[in-house]
Amino acid sequence: MNEVRREKLQQVLNKRQFNITVVMENVHDPHNISAVMRSCDAVGIQDIYILNTNIPEHKKFGAKSSSSAAKWLTIHTFSDTAACITALRKKYNKIYTTHLTDNATQLYDLTLTDSIALVFGNEHAGVSDEIRSLADGNFIIPQVGIIQSLNISVACAVTIYEAYRQKSLAHHYVQSNPAFEQDWQAVAKNWEL
Repeated sequence: MNEVRREKLQQVLNKRQFNITVVMENVHDPHNISAVMRSCDAVGIQDIYILNTNIPEHKKFGAKSSSSAAKWLTIHTFSDTAACITALRKKYNKIYTTHLTDNATQLYDLTLTDSIALVFGNEHAGVSDEIRSLADGNFIIPQVGIIQSLNISVACAVTIYEAYRQKSLAHHYVQSNPAFEQDWQAVAKNWEL
């Protein structure tokens, strides 16, 4: 690896956000998964969780829509909901799902600078009742159209760019956090830095 490439990877690694993650539950279309991965990489989210409880495990993700983002992310796959939630609870303080309910919080009212896992459901049924019952709350993306739903990759991008905005204002992208030193070291090793 040449020095220019190494410096670029180090700059990217220094902006990785280890206190926010995206969880995709039973997302059928691998291109949606890849598009989410690309958006997560763009805002510095390192860890992605994929929970498949009622669909076969994806053999690969849509390479064209991810631009190879998967190789730069840490992907955790689960086929058991309880195991996934246990892993999330060990690392993140809050779990929020996207779900249209009367008591859902508006996206722009969430504090996305905290340690948080954001769960997005599949293209047909959304987030399962089981995951919603285990989460700390639901949020919605404000909309004024008829349909009141977005494609999962679009919903995720809108949400994590709001997180990016909040984290930028809180200077999360310019200050290194010693609490994540082990995470940075693990990623640096995987990236062969």
